[in-house]
Amino acid sequence: MSTIGKLTAGAAVTALSALSGLALFTAWNSRRAERLVPADGHFVQVDGATLHYADIGRGPPIVMIHGLGGQLRNFTYALSETLARDHRLIIVDRPGSGYSTFSAGTKDRGLFAQARMIVDLITALGIERPLLVGHSLGGAIALAAAVQFPQRIGGLALLAPLTQPIETVPDVFKALSLQSPVARAAIAWTLAAPLSRARPEAAQAQLFGPEEAPADFETRGGAALTLRPAAFQAAAADVEACGVDMPILARRYGELSLPVGILFAKEDRILNFADHGPPTAQAIAGAELTAITGGHMFPLTQPALTGEWIRARAAAVGG
Repeated sequence: MSTIGKLTAGAAVTALSALSGLALFTAWNSRRAERLVPADGHFVQVDGATLHYADIGRGPPIVMIHGLGGQLRNFTYALSETLARDHRLIIVDRPGSGYSTFSAGTKDRGLFAQARMIVDLITALGIERPLLVGHSLGGAIALAAAVQFPQRIGGLALLAPLTQPIETVPDVFKALSLQSPVARAAIAWTLAAPLSRARPEAAQAQLFGPEEAPADFETRGGAALTLRPAAFQAAAADVEACGVDMPILARRYGELSLPVGILFAKEDRILNFADHGPPTAQAIAGAELTAITGGHMFPLTQPALTGEWIRARAAAVGG
């Protein structure tokens, strides 16, 4: 073998070893995440997915949907404690997130499809016209549920919701902008976990800022599950789905006639208040917009304030 051939072969072996090492680290990190954050609730099969959800408390029902890359512990971290005293809370892992999985062969995994699956869960549990709470991307899915199934939803309480098409993905989610499923899988199994674990402070500063991220967000907040390959790939597909579905969804806000409340922090570093708050409140008849100080993750950092606001929204729909 020539010198060039030997060098090429050596480089290939080195690259393969590096990729194998990254894949092994990712597999180890996934097992670690599931030990740190085990499944907390129940499972139910709906058309297209198996959904993992927590059922907490008694009283008028509230169904809660988390955002991009999140998991139901985003709500059980603190917010559920303030609401479960007088409400039944159904807190669901969105399809593809946490411990909820799409069924094999499910092709439509967009926002409208996920909304339908959430409504199927509501039907399966025998819940009548609940208040639907959605945080961030969960807000978009709550809106998609309301425009498709207005007779099944009592009202919406939207927390820092994604409500309008966005041209630029926030920096913390840039890696999720890959269009190719093959590229998503490659990144998910190699670079996503080690790079994110190397500098968690940068991501948390954007997610939580100007507020401080809780020290136990990885475990009590469920964030450890985000770096599993399947979760990364699902989140990347969610970003792509937003580009397709959000323009369609935003054009339908005028159809809504149910009670809608929007709670937004003006210092949000993920979704701009001016883009997603006032325009949406104006497009939905009777919608009420409340602005507070804080960051995107105020359901974790300000649970008492958020809980009281949600309780008032529940009262407005008769719950």
